[in-house]
Amino acid sequence: MPLQVFTLFEGSYSVAADKKFVPFDPQKDNPKDRPASLFINVQPFLVQLNDKLLVLDTGLGYSNEQGELILHENIRKHGFDPADVDYVLMSHLHYDHSGGMVHKENNGMELSFPNATYVIQRGEWEGAFTNSSSSYRTEIFDFLQRNAQLTFVDESGEFLPGITHELTGAHTPYHQAWLLEDGEEKVFFGGDVLPEPEELLRKFIAKYDYDGRKAMELREEFGKRAAAENWNCLFYHGKTRATGFIELNDGNFKIV
Repeated sequence: MPLQVFTLFEGSYSVAADKKFVPFDPQKDNPKDRPASLFINVQPFLVQLNDKLLVLDTGLGYSNEQGELILHENIRKHGFDPADVDYVLMSHLHYDHSGGMVHKENNGMELSFPNATYVIQRGEWEGAFTNSSSSYRTEIFDFLQRNAQLTFVDESGEFLPGITHELTGAHTPYHQAWLLEDGEEKVFFGGDVLPEPEELLRKFIAKYDYDGRKAMELREEFGKRAAAENWNCLFYHGKTRATGFIELNDGNFKIV
């Protein structure tokens, strides 16, 4: 069975200093009505690798009008059952990546993927409990600790055959990227170290990164590796495209 990637687009949002994610429809809404806001897309990914079903980050955990998780709705649209997800592979635990680890309903909470193992970098997990930033929602982590199957990984290494995690830091101190391969294809998920294809095309240091210079250098490094090894790159916050291959010509990156 070939390696397959499905985009689980959760929506477009604006986010200001209050760290609240407000739905934003580029067709109807005017960005000028939301000054000092960042505008982002949020799109987790579903990957079928051999006999395993993987979710890469979990979005905000917003529900549709029927009360169903948008994430679940999208997984079903692709012909899969959320109950069949084997692993949830996390890059880091900021709310726009980790909110969908649980489904909030009727003032309660339940696991979004009750049969899955949630795989998290240990330092990211430990830091999330003590971080005072509103980017981390500790009530989610408390619930996971009591109810979820959790596996913590350290540093970089092979989690399972064909599934490798790489500790990057840079965006958060213990952010990690994932590389998936089945012997023929390679899929790279850079989380928020490579969240949009455009970030390869221009060099900049971002204020929202824990170590902006390191993040900039890592984007360059991952771009070169992606071009050399023909990675299919998944862009969690990509606006123009969610996935793409990288070409490097005369020191310039091109997304194809």
